[in-house]
Amino acid sequence: MKKIIVPIDFSDTSVNAAKYAIELAKNLSNIHITLYHVYSSISFSVLTSKDENSRQMVSENELKNLKNKIADGFDAISCEAEEGSFVENIARFALGNHADLVIMGITGSSKITQVFMGTNTLNVIRNITCPVMIIPPDAKYTGVKKVVLTSDFKDVARTTPFASIIKILDTFKPHLDILNVDSEHFVELTDEFKIEKEAMKDKLQVFNPEFSFLRAYDFVEGISSFVESRNIDAIITVPRKHSFLSQLFVTSHTKKLAYHSNVPIIAVPA
Repeated sequence: MKKIIVPIDFSDTSVNAAKYAIELAKNLSNIHITLYHVYSSISFSVLTSKDENSRQMVSENELKNLKNKIADGFDAISCEAEEGSFVENIARFALGNHADLVIMGITGSSKITQVFMGTNTLNVIRNITCPVMIIPPDAKYTGVKKVVLTSDFKDVARTTPFASIIKILDTFKPHLDILNVDSEHFVELTDEFKIEKEAMKDKLQVFNPEFSFLRAYDFVEGISSFVESRNIDAIITVPRKHSFLSQLFVTSHTKKLAYHSNVPIIAVPA
């Protein structure tokens, strides 16, 4: 059984991510979803064990109420609430429960909020051992029939987490595009890119990938235009320093793909 964890803070975006997860699970097989809430600690000396238990019960009841509202006939859902730090708790909970995927929303209407939420999301990805699927605020599940894997095509055999990527592709069974965006691409690929392409092709040949090398000076804009032109349903990326995912949460990029696209991003730990 594959296990999906959906962090819930009861915001509209986290509830939307839960709805997306349920629709996704209904179209797959043998999936279990855990709605997971972390409530913060209160350091008042007057706090009693009864108060602690009450907060736990209130959180769990709210999760169960949410489950009843959005389950829509899907029964393989459990609810968990814990006290602590969101990033630390979700990383520990995912590891301890052998999660296959975390599905979470992202929000932010202002630049300050977007940077904060982006940082929080990146911190989850950097501290977690399983892939994280980021659901934009208005995204609705319509299937995962086409995905694009972004790659810098640098030492791919050593730096690309093929085992995790293959598990994702085996789950969704989509058409696979592999995309590299670089400002120095010309008509003919360099020998270095040809070598890396063959290494990538060797690892993923069972999925019959289609390769694209796009010359663009704006990395995020390049991917965004590719996603739109190919009707891509999800982006797979491996976060690294200065990577596509990191750039999405730099202030100058907050109006771009992550906040104004209906395309989820699946971040796979390196």
